[in-house]
Amino acid sequence: MAFRGPRVWLWRWRRNPLKRGADVLEAWVVLGAWVLTVIAGVLAGLAVTWSVERELARERVEWRPVVARLTDQAPGTSDAPSEKPRGERVWAEVRWSMADGSAHTGQVRVPPGSTFGSPVTVWTDPEGRLVSKPATASQARLRAALIGGLIGVSAGAVPFVGGRVLRGRLERRRMERWDAEWELLGPLWGRTTG
Repeated sequence: MAFRGPRVWLWRWRRNPLKRGADVLEAWVVLGAWVLTVIAGVLAGLAVTWSVERELARERVEWRPVVARLTDQAPGTSDAPSEKPRGERVWAEVRWSMADGSAHTGQVRVPPGSTFGSPVTVWTDPEGRLVSKPATASQARLRAALIGGLIGVSAGAVPFVGGRVLRGRLERRRMERWDAEWELLGPLWGRTTG
């Protein structure tokens, strides 16, 4: 990149008899890229945040806890703490009934050595499928904000990178023109070095 001297605030927009059309075009490209970066990032981030919050709120409303019962003895023993670290769980099959009377089965994590018929609370969707426990309102806000922020930054990067690429091409084109003009005017100045 060529040396431009000290930075001057809003130098692209000041009147200058030496300013070329390429300088004006570059000023508009930079301004447009920044405006699009901010607008795209904010709008995409907010849209995704609202969408994620709405979906997580729907899950809190529709997903219900149901008491299921173990269909068999869970693997492991509950009285042998040396075998399993505290808090570890094992997979076991459970059976539960929905409000309409339909029976369902599925695999869930239970404490080791749980006995046949032990009650286990599971979460189900309206169709009776096993789901994870829904996020609380505060967890949903945090999750939505993080996802929205990530999407906002990603969406804002598109016009930002596009502006940088276009500005690089303009800079390259300007340097090529200077080289061509120097080829014409350089010998007129007399003796050159090199």
